[in-house]
Amino acid sequence: MDNVDKYYPAKGRVVLHVDMNAFYCSVHEAEEPEKYRNRPTAVAGSVELRKGVIVTCSYAARRRGISTGMTVSQGLKKCPELIVIQPDFHLYRKYSKAFMNIAYSYTPLLQAVSIDECYLDITGSKQFGTPMEIAQAIQSRIASELGLPCSIGIAPNKLLAKMASDMKKPNGITVLRIRDVPALLWDKPCHEMFGIGRRTAEKLKKIRIYTIGQLAVADERLLLERFGVVGHWMKQAANGHDDTPVIDEREKNKSIGHTTTLPRDIREMEDVQRVLLNLADQVTRRLRRQQLMAQTVQITIRTPDMKTITRSHSLDNVTDRAEDVYTEACKLYRQHWSTEKPIRLLGITLQNLLPKEQAALQLDLFDYEQQPKKESLTKTMDMLRDKFGESAVLTAGMLSDDPSALIRNHKVRGTSLQTDFLLDKDQANDDK
Repeated sequence: MDNVDKYYPAKGRVVLHVDMNAFYCSVHEAEEPEKYRNRPTAVAGSVELRKGVIVTCSYAARRRGISTGMTVSQGLKKCPELIVIQPDFHLYRKYSKAFMNIAYSYTPLLQAVSIDECYLDITGSKQFGTPMEIAQAIQSRIASELGLPCSIGIAPNKLLAKMASDMKKPNGITVLRIRDVPALLWDKPCHEMFGIGRRTAEKLKKIRIYTIGQLAVADERLLLERFGVVGHWMKQAANGHDDTPVIDEREKNKSIGHTTTLPRDIREMEDVQRVLLNLADQVTRRLRRQQLMAQTVQITIRTPDMKTITRSHSLDNVTDRAEDVYTEACKLYRQHWSTEKPIRLLGITLQNLLPKEQAALQLDLFDYEQQPKKESLTKTMDMLRDKFGESAVLTAGMLSDDPSALIRNHKVRGTSLQTDFLLDKDQANDDK
């Protein structure tokens, strides 16, 4: 367990398991901290009838003897000051998407296994740091941006990552290597191995296998006779082996992004604005081409020493307009980056995408009369580009020293024109 900060196996994978702690209760606490912080809370169904079963409870409630599976009436007898909350699944889904979007910014290989947990394969994510640094960054961002606690397991496979995330709760980060398995797991009863339930553990007891260590050295032929192919899996698992891949199950078109490596490092805000305007124009054009709308804008910044950060924010309404995306990207940049530091690469990614026909666009009260005109202008621009190429229409902000000109000052050009920063399209990342 030493030198965890430098942990990368010589071969094989690095997998994280992100497990949100007391998720439902934590979400309510994040929404109304003055009401729920550090207080015993539980989420259940039929609160008024007191017949509902407690689905989850806060750690403050657990310290008072409350546990999942109790009825509300049992919980209130143990802890009269228990605050029972009716579930709000719309709110939980909102926070679930938000924490997974944070995790997704560190690797495209994310497998959500429930509303409050996911696996990440970060084998190819060394540009973000060591596995410990990545886990700490994810945990820190989820806490600071969403106000939620989580535990993270770091391991060479999904099985051990899951086991590791359960070892330190709440807010723990645990590294579990295969070589750690004998010392940390073998003395535990079989039902504590993820994937082995109490019924299977009882069957193992009948053949005198009581601990994970005994299962690890058991005769595989005996296990196959009693449990079939599951017997082989159990012996492998007890030895810490698991070849199950992290399967990216996020929907297609979950995000659309574009990054560009600059011909020279830049640090002036005017130059940054010009690049962001071009990126916003490109990603929203692809968004409209697929008849999608986006609600979340994410920027990517990379320095000359290859340090990369990503920051995101969700808009009040969905959009497919470059002006909205550009404005939000500039805001994120100013909030999270110092103008003195040079930039090597910039990118914009749009997330939380919806088909346009399903997106309920709530028009600004003072803007609704102009909306049809703007849509008509955008369609005309897209049509010109389809016919004459991407350089047929450029914005004044891309050409002048005043990027605030934005989309309202379009210039139709018959010839191709590039500024110093309209660059390598081979870096585009579409449909992650």
